[in-house]
Amino acid sequence: MKHIIVVGNGMVGYKFCEKFVEKAASKDFKITVFGEEPRPAYDRVHLSEFFENQDAKALEMAPLEWYTEHGIDLIVGERVSDIHRSKKTITTVTDREFSYDYLVLATGSSAFVPPIKGVEKEGVFVYRTIEDLEGMLAYAAKIKANNPNAKAAVLGGGLLGLEAGKAVMDMGLEPHIVEFASKLMPRQLDLRSSQVLQLKLESIGLNIHLSKATNQILGDKAITSLEFGEDDVLDVDMLVISAGIRPRDELGKTCGLEMGVRGGIVVDNKMQTSDENIYAIGEIALYNQMIYGLVAPGYDMAGVAVDQILGDSDSLMPDDIDMSTKLKLIGVDVASFGEPFMPAAKGHSIIFENKTQYLYKRINVSLDGKSLLGGILVGDATDYNMLHQIYLNGMAIPEDASQLILPASEGGASFGSVLDLPDTAQVCSCESVSKGDICCSITGGESNNLSDIVAKTKATSGCGGCKPMVVDLVNETLKSLGKEVKETICEHFNFSRQELYDLIKINRVADYDEALNLFGEGHGCEVCKPLLASIFATITMETANRQPTIQDTNDRFLANIQRNGTYSVVPRVAGGEITPDQLIVIGEVAKKYDLYTKITGGQRIDLFGAQIHELPLIWKELIDAGFESGHAYGKSLRTVKSCVGSTWCRYGMHESVTFAIEIENRYRGLRSPHKLKGGVSGCIRECAEARGKDFGLIAVDGGWNLYVCGNGGATPKHAILLAEQLDDETAVKYLDRFLMYYIRTAGPLVRTAPWLDKLEGGIEYLKKVVIEDSLGIAEDLEQEMQGLVNKYECEWKEAIENPEMMKRFKHFVNSDDTDDNLVFVPMRGQKMPKAWV
Repeated sequence: MKHIIVVGNGMVGYKFCEKFVEKAASKDFKITVFGEEPRPAYDRVHLSEFFENQDAKALEMAPLEWYTEHGIDLIVGERVSDIHRSKKTITTVTDREFSYDYLVLATGSSAFVPPIKGVEKEGVFVYRTIEDLEGMLAYAAKIKANNPNAKAAVLGGGLLGLEAGKAVMDMGLEPHIVEFASKLMPRQLDLRSSQVLQLKLESIGLNIHLSKATNQILGDKAITSLEFGEDDVLDVDMLVISAGIRPRDELGKTCGLEMGVRGGIVVDNKMQTSDENIYAIGEIALYNQMIYGLVAPGYDMAGVAVDQILGDSDSLMPDDIDMSTKLKLIGVDVASFGEPFMPAAKGHSIIFENKTQYLYKRINVSLDGKSLLGGILVGDATDYNMLHQIYLNGMAIPEDASQLILPASEGGASFGSVLDLPDTAQVCSCESVSKGDICCSITGGESNNLSDIVAKTKATSGCGGCKPMVVDLVNETLKSLGKEVKETICEHFNFSRQELYDLIKINRVADYDEALNLFGEGHGCEVCKPLLASIFATITMETANRQPTIQDTNDRFLANIQRNGTYSVVPRVAGGEITPDQLIVIGEVAKKYDLYTKITGGQRIDLFGAQIHELPLIWKELIDAGFESGHAYGKSLRTVKSCVGSTWCRYGMHESVTFAIEIENRYRGLRSPHKLKGGVSGCIRECAEARGKDFGLIAVDGGWNLYVCGNGGATPKHAILLAEQLDDETAVKYLDRFLMYYIRTAGPLVRTAPWLDKLEGGIEYLKKVVIEDSLGIAEDLEQEMQGLVNKYECEWKEAIENPEMMKRFKHFVNSDDTDDNLVFVPMRGQKMPKAWV
């Protein structure tokens, strides 16, 4: 057997192996892979997700077993130190020698560390590997223990720098981005789009410092500040360097391969180096005098190298590499495609900008107005996939090209069907999957749904940016074949959530088992059980106590479970209004049960660290003081945030607190497909951030403006105006209709913003349903809501008054023992769970 050695087990090195073992001829080859890191290949594209759960396994491209199953010898934690081309052998740092027939270099890149005086000091990190992130986490914990207000700077305002900024925020440090250029993301964005991105990032807490050249890092042993000039110093406790990458090409240099002037191993369109038996792929390969730092070109290079080694001489890298990219940086969409920067002599630029919503869209069109040449999107990149395909395939554009980027409410964003794309259109660039690959698999009977397509083509399994278009292609192709397309909730119920809602309501089904017998099959699962629990609650207002076995963990125990197995307790504080006596009670309860306390973003007080047996005891004391469940654990109404309004504020136009309390008390306990949040602002200064909520009211002359379908979170959306100048009664009436219509028709775990995006006709259609009663159901919606309002019960009170329900609030079914494995550590005068090792 011929022997292939792959040096480097990053994303591209792994992809070479994956593509190789898929070929029939691979049985004639033996593959050995060397990885310098102590673990198998992992997904660097989503590296920042490590901060969410610190689970390295979740980022793995494939487990160790995968390599064994495919006959691949994976050697981790061992670096290849030399290549002996004349003998066709390699040597490792442990002096082991291996021979090869073909050598594939996929060593990737390392973080570029500028030659700044003091860069060797303690507290200076690079942002490249899981080990780097683990070191950052440990150091952040150390400095926060001494200084709760510790700061961290990130050197570099490019893609990775902004990701590192998010990481710094997640670690609880005050984040500062330091960029040498005069704008963020200088390689991808023009000045105006960079300014919009900067405004958005500053609004969520990042401090941006542009046009800063770092002269030295100050401090004795550890970093204390950055010096930019004699009187220009930024005090920081930690520094993360993310100033670019450099190819790990040292093996090519030492063995005499042809190298680029500024680094990188020169390759041709076969991915061959100057030695015909050695290939280079990924970020060490200098192709067309350029290093490509995106995953898609690296995957293409891996595929070409596989084909060439197996004798397919026609498989070549294209001359032009598409560098278009779509990313989500700190919850903000950023995308560029084609020629983002274009001279005026070549074409015209059309720009839509709305800084109040942090939106910027630019497209570049040819001088004759017939071709799309490129563009930039910041804040909303939902149209990226289609714009990218129009550019790639030279498709016709509207006579008024501005329609491609104008918001739908202004008559724009009209593309036609995804089926209008040519079959050659590359939908998934990471895995080189075309529209034809997807559609033909369905029309040919090989695939019947999205899961089949993903399994067969691996589309969406890379960066995931193509998923919306892949879903649309699958659905539209199925519809073209006359097949019904609907999103069934799971294999146990062949119905959508809306269909199940109607079936349960019409047939007056009382519980889950009855629903499963009538409309389902099997024994149910963790998908359909909570979903039906939500439906029962939205039809009859039953509490989570009635059918606890079908609830999510949080609903089952009427509290949010935390990372060490304890629970948090959040009493309702309607509108954020709380009396001194109630504050005292919360303080006494927290002190008695040694709970960590925090003011939430929804104007409530969160009590952390309660053990399961303590929950009813805590609830009892809070209920006696006039509190009730805040439903922080449920897919239900959370809060209605308010400013102080005209009661105290000199700018207030209406009494926002009273109205917020009325609304929160009206919809308390209301279960829905996803959590609901509201806001009431007493004037257009918007201190309650009502337009960042699922529904919001803003006081104006003549009444309230009602906004709907906004949300914060990973994909923030501003709410859209539904109706203007409403009196209190009309505002509540429209809210009743809107919420019930959403509850009836939304899919499982779909928030109001994406629900509206998918609603045919959008906001104009919703206005007709809610305001004009175009469907003739307005009275039914109002009556349904009033029925739910009338049936409200506090779940905490219900639980503590029922001995049978109380049985589930124990650590052990057969014992009254408590959990003695909990370990807490001090933090700023309170406590926190001890970090996992």
